[in-house]
Amino acid sequence: MKLSTKGRYGLRAFIDLAVYGEEGPIPLNSIAARQEISLHYLEQLMAKLKKAGLVESVRGVNGGYRLSKPAEEISVGDVLRALEGDLIPVECAGIDETGENHCNGSGTCVSKIVWKRINDSINETVDSILIGELVKESKKA
Repeated sequence: MKLSTKGRYGLRAFIDLAVYGEEGPIPLNSIAARQEISLHYLEQLMAKLKKAGLVESVRGVNGGYRLSKPAEEISVGDVLRALEGDLIPVECAGIDETGENHCNGSGTCVSKIVWKRINDSINETVDSILIGELVKESKKA
């Protein structure tokens, strides 16, 4: 599975916000400068994260963005799904959130077992990594 630029840059920006936002809202231009991400692109990423309820914006002179809940309660999977959508490696990896299987050959295909296990492993991994852990790691560096 390969993440798009949205996922890679968005996760970096989100971690930056978690690290530097402990004292208050962070302006996007400071995140953009630290992470070397275009401000315009960062605005698009933050809009997706805001829509997913992971960040909130604060207006005013000391405004910016902040996490909507503690970093210890947000997983990497939450962030990536907000930016990328489902994290399935191939369309036949399993049944979607509506309970449908969109694979035409699912009745006879045994390789679906491989894709399902890969899908499950990816989801378990990203859901087990909390942003709070990454914040602590960044402070060690």
